[in-house]
Amino acid sequence: MSKAGITLETVDPPAAPTVRLPRRRGIELALIVLAVLLSVYGYCAVGLARNGTVPPGAAGYGAGLGVLALVAHLAVRWRAPHADPLPLPIGVLLNGLGLVLIYRLDLEAPGDPAAPTQLVWSTLGVALFTVVVLVLRDHRVLQRYTYLCVTVALVLLTVPILFPAVNGARIWIRVAGFSIQPGEFAKVLLAVFFAAYLAANRGALTYAGRRVWCLQLPTGRVLGPIVAVWLVSVGVLVLERDLGTSLLFFGLFVVLLYVATGRTGWIAVGLLLASLGAAAVGRLEPHVHGRIETWLHPFASIEAGEGPNQLAQSLFAFAEGGILGTGLGLGHSVLIGFAVKSDFILATAGEELGLAGLSAIFLLYGLLVERGYRAGLALRDPFGRLLAVGLASIVALQVFVIAGGVTGLIPLTGMAMPFLAQGGSSVVTNWTIVALLVRLSDRARRQGGGGDIR
Repeated sequence: MSKAGITLETVDPPAAPTVRLPRRRGIELALIVLAVLLSVYGYCAVGLARNGTVPPGAAGYGAGLGVLALVAHLAVRWRAPHADPLPLPIGVLLNGLGLVLIYRLDLEAPGDPAAPTQLVWSTLGVALFTVVVLVLRDHRVLQRYTYLCVTVALVLLTVPILFPAVNGARIWIRVAGFSIQPGEFAKVLLAVFFAAYLAANRGALTYAGRRVWCLQLPTGRVLGPIVAVWLVSVGVLVLERDLGTSLLFFGLFVVLLYVATGRTGWIAVGLLLASLGAAAVGRLEPHVHGRIETWLHPFASIEAGEGPNQLAQSLFAFAEGGILGTGLGLGHSVLIGFAVKSDFILATAGEELGLAGLSAIFLLYGLLVERGYRAGLALRDPFGRLLAVGLASIVALQVFVIAGGVTGLIPLTGMAMPFLAQGGSSVVTNWTIVALLVRLSDRARRQGGGGDIR
């Protein structure tokens, strides 16, 4: 184009530079190596403390845990290269520490070894982690199976009612020496259902209906499933005598309801309903009532001349640990009894690792939960945001309920500490949660161009 002897040319604007997201898989691999080395060190420390020699299986244990961690890392490197580098190493370290604690307790009861079985379940858990990371390319696919998830979850929750009670609770399915805890798998399915349902109805839950006091109540059509969830949670508590599962499921729903609507009134309503249900069942159900009495009077059995009960022994173990602990393999938490490898394994950690070690374990759990919440904040779709918060909240609620029970803060619930405690169903479910968090964090960084989650 020419004007007054000057030639003007149209110049295209420069193309925006392509943002290359840092993958940070090298950081993940380095942390995994550190986690494996710390686990092997703990395994060797137990052998040295108990027998004065390094256990003969130390090399095999380290190689097995290392291979499992490497397989999981390669799956993440291939299919979720932009995922958060912290959840997988945290899972490896907690799982490795759990195997060390179970092995340490096996030495007190050589006729009933649990560590080899737990290692097999851990292998299955890592295998499922790998499958989820490789197969599930987009978490939004899960939203298509909302009602299938809740149907399967309810079936898994109700089937144990048909089987005999174990230690007073009907939460196990035992057939021909093989046992599983279906409620563990139901946790993930219900998290998917809650996230999908609330993502689809958050507008009606927030604005529709009538206002009562400070709470905006939704219409009956939307409120119905909320009441049904409360009734199911109380029903589980009554029929299965499982206080922990009931608190976990209802607490999960209340947290997600608050995140979806932003209404603090739902938290107050949830706490009120949970308190009423727990108070009623605590008075009417003998098994639950017994646990509440033990919580209120943990030393009553000593005063009656019957010796310390499990909660009292747990409190003694924590007190014996002090700040730095007695050292791995040098405690006496085995006196707690039959549930020392499952419900009370945190007491072993508190006695032998002390307050310092116990605080480090809680920090690992807190960091895992924080990374889940961070991924939820960075995701743009409501379903993914709620799913990330829900999965992280499952871990947070479990840790609070279990730690509170064994330290006397709340009544005992009989749940398994994530990754640490003996329990195949629990460790497989927790590896599934970590896999979903890895997938969600990968999607979050891709959507945010690397700026929303670090």
